[in-house]
Amino acid sequence: VPARQNPLMNDPFFRRFFNFPQQQRRTKQSLGSGVIVDAKKGLVLTNNHVIQSADEITVSLTDGRSFTATFVGSDPATDVALIRIPPQTLNALTLANSDQLRVGDFVVAIGNPFGLGQTVTSGIVSALGRSGLGIEGFENFIQTDASINPGNSGGALVNLRGELVGINTAIFSPGQSAGNIGIGFAIPSNMVKKITQQLLAYGKVRRAELGVNMQDITPQLASAFNLSSTHGAVVTSVQANSTAQEAGLKVGDVILKINDQTLNSADSLRNQVGLLMIGDNIRLTIMRQGKTKHLRATAKAVQKRHLKFDDHRRLAGATFGLVDSSSPYYGRLNGIYIHHVKRNSPAWRAGLRKNDIITSVNKSTVSSLDTFSQLIHHNRTLLINLIREGQGMYMVLK
Repeated sequence: VPARQNPLMNDPFFRRFFNFPQQQRRTKQSLGSGVIVDAKKGLVLTNNHVIQSADEITVSLTDGRSFTATFVGSDPATDVALIRIPPQTLNALTLANSDQLRVGDFVVAIGNPFGLGQTVTSGIVSALGRSGLGIEGFENFIQTDASINPGNSGGALVNLRGELVGINTAIFSPGQSAGNIGIGFAIPSNMVKKITQQLLAYGKVRRAELGVNMQDITPQLASAFNLSSTHGAVVTSVQANSTAQEAGLKVGDVILKINDQTLNSADSLRNQVGLLMIGDNIRLTIMRQGKTKHLRATAKAVQKRHLKFDDHRRLAGATFGLVDSSSPYYGRLNGIYIHHVKRNSPAWRAGLRKNDIITSVNKSTVSSLDTFSQLIHHNRTLLINLIREGQGMYMVLK
């Protein structure tokens, strides 16, 4: 049984005062893979989760050389990060057009599984456009059965011409197993290319928003809207002063295409919108009351409104807003999004956490900050229904 230690001995001031030796700082290391995409500039692509919160990034090449990398930018919503190393005799991979991939195409995964060093595995493209997995904010994954394991994150998925078609990012493993069972996911090179351009220019992604909530077309909805198929997404709400309002979208419109890309579901619309940058031109093909219409607009960012309710004893320390575009629930769930909770604040102690989505207060649905504010100020005891990591739960605050 470990002996209990006086907590004062963990305080640096008291350790210096009593001349105790300084505690050693623990260094945490992680490993992953990366892809050189620009030899002249020394640009390396990897996953955001590989390098996030890193104090120092070391890149080791297959020829034995190692470099300290500098951070260029990252996009947590797509799990893409860009770093830079000295451009000294480097070789870069050419980016392929991932839209030309077909199910059944042969692909090769290259990475550093379990820190063993460069490893190559092969397989086929098992599926395209995988989404709704809850892995990232914007999902449009290539699924492959090429063996991908921990340490492969950020590595290359290439076609048989040696061109980059994706960045390996995740695997599906049942239970607590971290091993590969033949279901791996990669971010398509076309998505990576557009994100990289933004990271290089701004250090982050200046992402535009359409400003709608939408849902899938079920067979019942297809019949009600006189549609011949379940492709597309139906608009359930339109935000004021948004790109959607500028384009003329209305509740009940069915969006069939965006920029000539056919939409299979609400997820596919959300992913296409996730690639829109501020200032991009948007072309929408919609179905309205049985007639096909074409709408145009210029993509812009939605003005984000954040509120605090520090006058409520259980909400102080939390920042509230609408569902963030980086959330997997963006456009699919109405509610109030918790953007930040200060640690040890009243809201924190009450059990609220960042990324929680409040869907109702005292059994009344909340879809706007104004409605939420009214319910908060008229009730001191709050019965809150919220979504956390895909699970619904109730919480009483009083």
